[in-house]
Amino acid sequence: MNQPIIPTSPAKPFFSRTRTIFFSLLVVVLAGGGLYAYFGMPKGGSAQPATSGAAEKGAAGKGDAGKGGAGKGGGTVPVSVAVVSQETVAFKLKAIGNVEALSTVSVKARVDGQIIEVGFKEGDEVRKDSVLFRIDPRPYEATLRQTLANNLRDTAQRDQSRSQEKRYKELLEKNFVSKEAYAQIRANADAADAVAASSGAAVDNAKLNLEYCTIRSPINGYTGKIQIQLGNLVRANDIIPLVVLNQVHPIYVSFAVPEQNLAMLRTYMAKGPLAVEAGPPNTDKVAASGALIFVDNAVDATTGTIKLRARFTNNDNALWPGQFVTVSLKLFDQKDALMVPSQAVQTGPNGQFVFVVKPDMTTEVRKVTVERAEGAKIIIASGLKAGEQVITRGQLRLAPGVKVAPEKS
Repeated sequence: MNQPIIPTSPAKPFFSRTRTIFFSLLVVVLAGGGLYAYFGMPKGGSAQPATSGAAEKGAAGKGDAGKGGAGKGGGTVPVSVAVVSQETVAFKLKAIGNVEALSTVSVKARVDGQIIEVGFKEGDEVRKDSVLFRIDPRPYEATLRQTLANNLRDTAQRDQSRSQEKRYKELLEKNFVSKEAYAQIRANADAADAVAASSGAAVDNAKLNLEYCTIRSPINGYTGKIQIQLGNLVRANDIIPLVVLNQVHPIYVSFAVPEQNLAMLRTYMAKGPLAVEAGPPNTDKVAASGALIFVDNAVDATTGTIKLRARFTNNDNALWPGQFVTVSLKLFDQKDALMVPSQAVQTGPNGQFVFVVKPDMTTEVRKVTVERAEGAKIIIASGLKAGEQVITRGQLRLAPGVKVAPEKS
């Protein structure tokens, strides 16, 4: 029996219609928002620009009022001034140097033994040949007595051998002994001479070792820390020294200058000794004065500098080994140098400048060329004349043409 065929209709589901309506509404909303954003918003973005413009005008007005108060509308500006001076100034090369002792001695024992005496305190100044240490001398005294006794024995045997050789020589002349017998006696006498000489050298060595038991200072200088204390055993030529001595009268200062100054340095060295001053770092205080004594024979290729050395008498101990100092090497005297206080020179976009006070008490900005600094002053190469007045304080309130009330600084 055949089943009846039921036709199916392509009816759309309910949810498909709902989705289509939702997307259609979304497109309409987005299109409306875009049209409003394009046609409805003010072209300035907000109403604030008008207010900002008014604020800017007000600020500009205040700025103009303040500018006028600096000099044009607010009267004169009090400032400190200084006169451009013309002086003779020493041309110096400056560097950082290191103080070195004239000589450094590491004191070591030359014989073995126990330290029984220390003749100084750490840091004391000692003179040459003063006693520093004493080592127990008793073993070396006994050795000396023994070598003296051996020398006396060998000397007696030598004298006996020489006397016997003399007698045999007389017998040989009378043909009472053979030449062979005389030769043997003479050889014995020569051997006795050698033995006596050897024992005499042993005596000298024993005396020297006994003398080494007293350790004396080889130089005038200052002692350091004692490395091996009283009562310890020491060995000859040990690695650790007993104490280190530094001689500081006179004293050296080593420093280096750029190789560009070498030609100038040698030119003025040929004319005579060059003076050198040394003082504490970062100050202009002079602690000691000396003279240049050494220029190295080659430029250091790694640093581009030439090594120099100066010697100072250092009688007042102003310089001490290992100390870092500021070194000034005087080459020549520069005459008629224009100098101003360092506070007068200002730096701007176009370089360095100063404020100059004109005869009508107004200011002028003057560009200057600085040659170098010399202490608290600066040497001007160009831009100023001797006798002109420059402002050293109060520049922040100034502009070209501002009226000022100068006060001498």
